[in-house]
Amino acid sequence: MTDDSTAVHRRTLRRYATLHGDHVSFWDSGPTHDVDERDGELVLLIHGIAGSAHTWSPLLAQMARRRDRRRYIAPDLLGHGSSSAPWADYSLGGYATGLRDLLVSLGYERATVVGHSLGGGVAQQFAFQFPQHTSRLVLIDSGGLGREVSPALRAATLPAAEWVLPVIAGTGVVSAARTIAGVAGRLPRQLARISPSSWEAGRAYASLADPVHRRAFVHTARSVIDGGGQRVRATSRLDLAADLPLLIAWGTADTLIPVDHGRRAHELVPDSELALFEGAGHFPHADQSEAFAERLLRFLAEHPPVALDSAAFADRIAGHAYLDSDRQDELNSSH
Repeated sequence: MTDDSTAVHRRTLRRYATLHGDHVSFWDSGPTHDVDERDGELVLLIHGIAGSAHTWSPLLAQMARRRDRRRYIAPDLLGHGSSSAPWADYSLGGYATGLRDLLVSLGYERATVVGHSLGGGVAQQFAFQFPQHTSRLVLIDSGGLGREVSPALRAATLPAAEWVLPVIAGTGVVSAARTIAGVAGRLPRQLARISPSSWEAGRAYASLADPVHRRAFVHTARSVIDGGGQRVRATSRLDLAADLPLLIAWGTADTLIPVDHGRRAHELVPDSELALFEGAGHFPHADQSEAFAERLLRFLAEHPPVALDSAAFADRIAGHAYLDSDRQDELNSSH
């Protein structure tokens, strides 16, 4: 329990930034005390495909109850939520660069990066691309750790997706999804009888009725998935994060990305931590928000933020490469 004399009250605000001409919407949740907000730790929350910052509301509510002193930033990725949806780079690297720019514009050198689903792939890319800006890594039901993914996401990458999705989005399916998301959000969970994972899935699907969001969804999906499943995988380079505190969290009842992906990733990084939430779906931070918040806070408390050494990181990358002298001699002799 927190003594009243040291109690830290929190507030969550919707804020906006303009980066390179694009508007970025983000939720900013932190203490209300009168000190420079950059003095504390920053936790960057990255949502999944067709999602928005709204997916983090259960977690932010739990942090408010616990009066956590950290600052949490939850942006809407470009093409999602209330952010701009320009003709842009919707790859993992493009998203990671945009988040780096937001981080720096807020006056921070580094952050704990938390990614869910597609956001987990973005978080991994962020850590590999900008290790100097990453102090911890948390992956929740993350993409990028195996080939398997749900048929619905694979279908979004097929050649006819641009024509099929508008037809589907024009039917009552999207209307029903909106109704589920809206009604469930206004009812107590015990009355709604709908899991938070179902609410979030309905909210994400309803966003596809907007042609701008739908276009961004297709571009994003095709950057990481093909007809056979996920085509972007980080399993061959996860050991680059060996010096980075890593928590892998998964809902055991996830039907979009198999929990075995999380187990394999944990095995590949010996010092990582694996947290399985029994019975939770693709959104364990929503399905079991209290248990998830407790596990996250324990991880943050037990692993102080690190500042990765760029030279050591470069050496680790070099360890993945070798020069094939026989092949080089063959090429030289052919010219």
